Amino acid sequence: MKPTHIEHIGIAVNSIADAIPFYEKVLGLTCYNIEEVADQKVKTAFFMIGQTKIELLESTDPEGPIGKFIEKRGEGIHHIAFAVENIGQCLREAEAAGVRLIDTQPRRGAEGMNIAFLHPKSTVGVLTEFCEASNRDKNK
Repeated sequence: MKPTHIEHIGIAVNSIADAIPFYEKVLGLTCYNIEEVADQKVKTAFFMIGQTKIELLESTDPEGPIGKFIEKRGEGIHHIAFAVENIGQCLREAEAAGVRLIDTQPRRGAEGMNIAFLHPKSTVGVLTEFCEASNRDKNK
């Protein structure tokens, strides 16, 4: 397995509306997409910087993963996501190397990406995500 680049850095925030002005007015970035991922109980906002995205994550349910993260740790960096090819194979390789998987199969994430998370207890304390463009997006 060899990730191609950092796809995005996920940042948990209490409010996307309150966080966007920092990224736009202070850093000069543009929020190009806001969407809700209902099954993950999260609303996301994206900014592009070079080849990497910043993903703001606002919980839509206090019992969802971002709601629990903020309750326990407060706002801040939630995860790092690596762009990969053949996400299923990458998960098998990670598991074979002794990495604990949160997702044993890829699932649909924001921006139509196929995603899967690795447990931070197996990744030196960093929640790690694999991302792969869907076949539909690869053919554009």
